[in-house]
Amino acid sequence: MTWLVAGLVVFLGAHSVRIFADDFRAAQIARIGPNRWKGIYTLVSLAGFVLLVWGFGQARQAPVLLWASTVWTHYVTALLTLPAFVLVAAAYVPGNRIKAKIGHPMVAGVTTWAVAHLMSAFTLADVVLFGSFLAWSVLDYTSLRRRDRAAGTTCPPGTAARDALTCAIGGVAWLVFAFWLHDALIGFSPFGV
Repeated sequence: MTWLVAGLVVFLGAHSVRIFADDFRAAQIARIGPNRWKGIYTLVSLAGFVLLVWGFGQARQAPVLLWASTVWTHYVTALLTLPAFVLVAAAYVPGNRIKAKIGHPMVAGVTTWAVAHLMSAFTLADVVLFGSFLAWSVLDYTSLRRRDRAAGTTCPPGTAARDALTCAIGGVAWLVFAFWLHDALIGFSPFGV
């Protein structure tokens, strides 16, 4: 559990600099340049991600059960991750109304993913991992929307065609992950196939 927590601190800490220390971030970018800052940010984020993945794997070897797992929650979680995938796709497909409405669909997708997974969480490591991402994503989304309002930032209106493309990309990514990659990467098949 120690490595999982360390990984979360490093990974989410790097992703929280803008939330808690935006002036520090701006000063560092001015001092070392944007490309160097992005390089350091990427290296720290990757190190944190590797630590949290490894730590989660270690915690799964000796799980601390909090309550009994129920099968139906796994299906609900799997289905609720579909909108999370669509939201993540909305962050990258230009000209969709989902991004125009939500503003920061990537962070909203992380929130949805975390809530969905907390529904089927039954070990301490699950609750720590998904609860941490949920807390971070709520703080980040609030911070981002506050900055948008202060700067007068708005997203251009999207089109129905781009919405359909966003939903198709998110849906296909969800299908591939839910039916093949989740089992291969995580060791658990959401639909038991």
